[in-house]
Amino acid sequence: MTREVVRAVRRRCRLPLWVKLSPNVTDITTFAKVVEDEGADAVCLINTLLGLAVDLDRRRPVLANVTGGLSGPAIKPVALRMVHDVVRAVAIPVIGIGGITTGDDALEFLLVGARAVQVGTASFIDPAATVRIIDEIEAGLRQRSVPDLATWIGSLEI
Repeated sequence: MTREVVRAVRRRCRLPLWVKLSPNVTDITTFAKVVEDEGADAVCLINTLLGLAVDLDRRRPVLANVTGGLSGPAIKPVALRMVHDVVRAVAIPVIGIGGITTGDDALEFLLVGARAVQVGTASFIDPAATVRIIDEIEAGLRQRSVPDLATWIGSLEI
């Protein structure tokens, strides 16, 4: 279905096409390759993980839908691993998403190869979070004597 949707959108859209992927799959690199093959200009990952919360006293799910999206700092390690894997699987830019609340969080995604990051949950808590995070990225690069962001991106040593 991913292939069909991206193909249909690409045929009708001449604007840059960035596809956001769900982490709720067996191998996210397979999906990233599909969207790249179908003409996506970038791949964004990850979306929320499926979660469940229960009310012990009522013995019922907290959410009316039973399950819902888990986001924020709790998903960052999963998101980092998926970004790391996808960067090595595709040639198109990867946008890192998931649990970015500080400049150091953003620097981690960039270090594993993301070309940019998206800040979600943190901006709901603090509308000025993105400005603060940009300042923290700049400070973090200076602190580590890194001359520019391009030098940092994808420089993880394994």
